[in-house]
Amino acid sequence: MLNFEFYNPTRVLFGKGMIARLDEQLSPEARVLVLYGGASAERSGTLAEVRAALGNRTVREFGGIEANPTYETLMKAVAMVRAEKLDFLLAVGGGSVMDGTKFVAAAVPYEGEPWDILVSKGEAAKKALPLGTVVTLPATGSEMNCLSVISRQSTGDKLLFSNPLVYPRFSVLDPMRTMSLPMKQVINGVVDSFVHVMEQYMTYPVDGMAQDRFSEGLLSSLVEIGPRIVATPDDYDLRSNLMWVATLALNGLIGAGVPHDWTTHMIGHEITAKYHIDHARTLAMVFPALLRVRRTEKRARLLQYAARVWNLTEGTEDERIDAVIRKTEEFFEGLGVPTRLSAYDIGAEGINDLVRQLEDHGMTHLGENGDVTLDVSRKILEAAA
Repeated sequence: MLNFEFYNPTRVLFGKGMIARLDEQLSPEARVLVLYGGASAERSGTLAEVRAALGNRTVREFGGIEANPTYETLMKAVAMVRAEKLDFLLAVGGGSVMDGTKFVAAAVPYEGEPWDILVSKGEAAKKALPLGTVVTLPATGSEMNCLSVISRQSTGDKLLFSNPLVYPRFSVLDPMRTMSLPMKQVINGVVDSFVHVMEQYMTYPVDGMAQDRFSEGLLSSLVEIGPRIVATPDDYDLRSNLMWVATLALNGLIGAGVPHDWTTHMIGHEITAKYHIDHARTLAMVFPALLRVRRTEKRARLLQYAARVWNLTEGTEDERIDAVIRKTEEFFEGLGVPTRLSAYDIGAEGINDLVRQLEDHGMTHLGENGDVTLDVSRKILEAAA
């Protein structure tokens, strides 16, 4: 197992009715900005619950954060916080709203150009406002980590930053808040969570026994949850399990002491930036293709994944690897999520553009060993065609 530090200060309030406990988490004098996405937060009654729980505090609201939060929109929230001297941020929504809120938290006290926070991958931020979250879409794990991905419309950039200052102080996870979601978004959450686990697991063995078993348990749970949640969308227990698995997939626990490979996410970000395809759906295209291209480097892990998650133990090693890659692809396709670029009319010219974007953004040595060059990324995209 590799050396590691593990730190996670986020308090989780999980279950029905937990939004009412917001009052306990905030000072009575807190001046709060509630940030959210579209009208669904209002229609579902979540905002009404939040307003009631915040009581007589000074509360302002900022809506309109996009599915891929943009720098331009978030800077309007930064201006609002500064002008009204607000001192606590509350994200109400899914990963995009939470990511955007983290950026606002870091940008408000920043004295330079806030885009520097993203260019520096978070290192430029030395202060941040405190924030909390009310999760309505289980997918990204943003409610219990210090990561954020932000896009800039004017340049087409999509950058990730990380800084421990933007860990949420608390996160409220009420599975009932997910019941009004379109099934497409629920399925996206299953796929996103699955690939989050995989990018911390599908590397090479380092004898991290606990991490491996945790990851395999989460993957097996998602394989079970995915089709069942489509068949019985009102099942509270399934919603609860998805919500908690999504959080555990990216709160740092399974990734402690093991190598990571975020190639799928980096390539996926470029697809989203250019074509505005849902993040999870870009992952479903890239990940099986990456497994095909990188099967030699990931051989030991693929065989372990085949045996422990899919119970594939018969046949030669190469036959088992072929089978488990097909199983992964079939899992996504069975949820109605395409696994080919052609499903979105992305051809050879699009692949050339995506490789150029990777180069422009310095994504030239990806992977757990830094050996996913631009040529390898091209092969992955071509394998996904």
